[in-house]
Amino acid sequence: MIHLVLGGARSGKSRFAENLAKGFKGGKTYVATAEPFDDEMRERIGFHKMQRAGQGWETVESSLEPAAALTGKGLILVDCITVWIGNLLHHERPVRERVLDFIDKAKTFKGVLVIVSNEVGLGIIPETQLGRRFRDIAGWANQEIARAADDVTFIASGLPLVLKKSRRAKPQRRKAASSRARKA
Repeated sequence: MIHLVLGGARSGKSRFAENLAKGFKGGKTYVATAEPFDDEMRERIGFHKMQRAGQGWETVESSLEPAAALTGKGLILVDCITVWIGNLLHHERPVRERVLDFIDKAKTFKGVLVIVSNEVGLGIIPETQLGRRFRDIAGWANQEIARAADDVTFIASGLPLVLKKSRRAKPQRRKAASSRARKA
């Protein structure tokens, strides 16, 4: 099962994704894609680690290859796709191939996969060519992941909006006898 959680910066998408894992029985792995490029980012990473402490998470830091963590069973939360794409661009790695490989591995993962990504297409048009390239690649990646996902939730101001809901098998209810059958 794949659940994509989208939203803008500081929208509450990571909190929502982490709440999906509450009460999950089994192993929980948090795949963190951020790289500590500067002091502010190191501080953010430390804060997020502190928030997860004592909640049963195993943390895997994978800034360039989050697909490598998609093994076994249990629950895996990948946070976040757009940070990963930024890392790939920064390190001049092939983005489209890596995203498609990630999706292929996600489809075959036997557990629950929660993927967090920023929706970057709702803002102003980036001023730089690199900014526009990043926005375009992130938009394409979100579309491809959403297509593969069972569930997709958009978060705005901490509130979830369901964009796609899987059609999991529901228990069959017995149909009530029709009025004709009851009269006979």
